[in-house]
Amino acid sequence: MENVQKLNVAQKTIVGIQFLFVAFGATVLVPLLVGLDPSTALFTAGIGTLLFHAVTKGQIPLFLGSSFAFIEPINKASALYGMPGVMGGVIAVGVVYWLVSSLVKWKGISLIKRLFPPVVIGPVIILIGLSLAGEGVKMASNNWIVALIALAAAVVISIVGRGLIKLIPVFVGIAVGYIVAIPFGLVDFAPIVEASWFALPQFVAPKLSWGAIIFLAPVAIAPVIEHVGALYALNGVAGKDFVKDPGLDRSLFGDGLACMTAGIFGGPPVTIYSEVTGAISLTKVVDPAVLRIAAVTGIVFSVIGKVSAVLKSIPECVLGGIMMLLFGTIASVGITTMVNEKVNLGETRNIIIASLTLTFGIGGAIFSIGEFSMTGIGLAAVIGVALNLILPGGNKAEEKLEN
Repeated sequence: MENVQKLNVAQKTIVGIQFLFVAFGATVLVPLLVGLDPSTALFTAGIGTLLFHAVTKGQIPLFLGSSFAFIEPINKASALYGMPGVMGGVIAVGVVYWLVSSLVKWKGISLIKRLFPPVVIGPVIILIGLSLAGEGVKMASNNWIVALIALAAAVVISIVGRGLIKLIPVFVGIAVGYIVAIPFGLVDFAPIVEASWFALPQFVAPKLSWGAIIFLAPVAIAPVIEHVGALYALNGVAGKDFVKDPGLDRSLFGDGLACMTAGIFGGPPVTIYSEVTGAISLTKVVDPAVLRIAAVTGIVFSVIGKVSAVLKSIPECVLGGIMMLLFGTIASVGITTMVNEKVNLGETRNIIIASLTLTFGIGGAIFSIGEFSMTGIGLAAVIGVALNLILPGGNKAEEKLEN
């Protein structure tokens, strides 16, 4: 690895801003899709990243941004319990991270592998993508020409892009779609002109809602496993063992603290961005200080009123075009997870777990007790974990996983 200490302050700042843009498109896309202020998401991503670095002793070069896993659950929970209730649920997501962190500290990573093997997490990730596919098509249908151009731009960058540009297909696709949408009269510049240069994000105070907590907390299973995988990937890129020092338990605790902070201020739950790990691999810059610069830059952007106004003016069809690629990609990651981990779908046990997880999630099943209800990704995740623990043959699967 290149010795990052050779970079001066100006160079670190430039690289840090580049890293922010690697995560920028996805970070602001999530709040736009769930009815939250994108500036709030930038603010909470920045604050959350700084808190994560504080908990992990400033040793891990990571950036935390909005999590796609919670788009569908937030949309449904907000309709049932209101956005303040949703924020209470987001805080509970952070508590789940803390619980898993405690389990890791107590029993080690082996317990996590037993609870969340690939046969469970793969279908849950697939479900995250498929549950949002219809919404993407619906939004794109408002103007298929613009949507497909935005989609094509993202696809082209993903395939033929070089360097850092290859890592920001979402950002480029949104930018191209935005420009193309202007002649179609789809962009309203009035709010941008009227917006002040300085404006605080639109914070949402959390409210205790047990229904929203039950709705959102189980969904944390997917990003928790993603967190573990991303940290192992970063080990290889940085040439260090962050799982041991400062420790996976600290990393999970830091991510949980960031999620809780997001809920307190009114932002979506955050998670580790693998795209940033790719940028680190490309640039050979592994200094965590660079990621803290990215976090501070995000906070600065969050209080620039014009930035928020521009983000809110992005046409729905542009977002829809990008979603069609993005959420299909998420579903593909779930499939890849099971393939790479050699999950044998010829075994009845595995077929049952995967099938019921997908069926309950996609089918819209609702489990209710009194005023509380669980549905969608959260319900599917709980069912997958329960089946994995209950059905015979789990010990054999666990032994294969350990090997």
